Formats: sequence, structure tokens, C-alpha cells
Amino acid sequence: MRCLDLEFQPRRSGVLGWAVLAIGCALLVAVLAALYLLQGEQVEREASLHRLEQQLGRRPASNVARNSAASREQAEHLAQMRHVSQQLQRPWEQLFAMLEALPQEDVALLTLTPDARKGQVRIAAEARSLEAMLRFHQRLESSGELRDVSLLNHEIVAKQPEHPVQFNLSATWETGHARP
Repeated sequence: MRCLDLEFQPRRSGVLGWAVLAIGCALLVAVLAALYLLQGEQVEREASLHRLEQQLGRRPASNVARNSAASREQAEHLAQMRHVSQQLQRPWEQLFAMLEALPQEDVALLTLTPDARKGQVRIAAEARSLEAMLRFHQRLESSGELRDVSLLNHEIVAKQPEHPVQFNLSATWETGHARP
């Protein structure tokens, strides 16, 4: 059988290839140098324009606009700080203690996602059976901290021999002093 010679791009090594590469690099350096010089001129012209506007009395008007933009930004930061403060005022320990105190011999908590702003908590868990999942749901409903407990979804894991149930619950997180 004849040997295949599959060369998709023939090799060309010569002075012409290296010369084209050198010219391309030189052009790139020249363009970058010109760009650097143009940026320097632009900065100088903007500074000159700024000085002229200050002399003509036009610059203070734009400072007022900047001050209003700064005050809007400050108001946004203040709103974010209030949101964080609201979350910190929640009795997190009380919620965690309630969840840890529940009998969980057949249920394992996977994730807990509280949203203090909305006053809700989302729980992802895994139970050994559907009955264990329903008992856990009832315990959460009868607790004093959570109300409106609802099952968002559930899935029986058929790949595992025990056939556990993975599920997600959502509940409203009620506290006495920090309501949303």
C-alpha cells in the first residue's frame, strides 16, 4: 500500500516570509506610537478646554450636575446600606436553632437560602421517603417562625437503591420585630 502524504499547508521558509513579518511588526509599533502621541495631545487639549471653561465661568454649571449625580450615587449607597442593615437585624440564630431542633432522622438539609428583604426562606433537602418529606413539611408549618410553607418541587432519585426524595420548600419567615 502506498504511503499517504497529507500536507495541507506546504512549508515555506524564506526571506520573504520573515521580511513580511518584520514589516508588519514595524507597522504595529508605528501605529501604537502614533496612538500614544494622539492620546497625550487629547489629554492636553481637554485640560486646556477645562481651564478656558473655568475662566469663562461655564465650568461651575457642570460641577452642579456632578454634585447631583454624586447625591444620586450617595442615595443609592444609602439604600444598599439600609438593605444590609435590615438583613443584619433579622434573628438568624433563632431561624437556625429552630431548624436544628426539628427531628431530622429521615431528612437532611442541603441548602438554606434566606431572603431577609422579602421575609422568605427557601430550603432544599433530601428525605428517605415521601412520608418523611411530608412529616418535615408539617413540622415546618407548625413551627412559630415559618408560615405559608409550600412545596416547590420534589424528585424521587431512582438511581440510588434507597430511592430518596429531593425537594425544595419555600416559607415566609416571620419574626416579631423585623418584618419586611
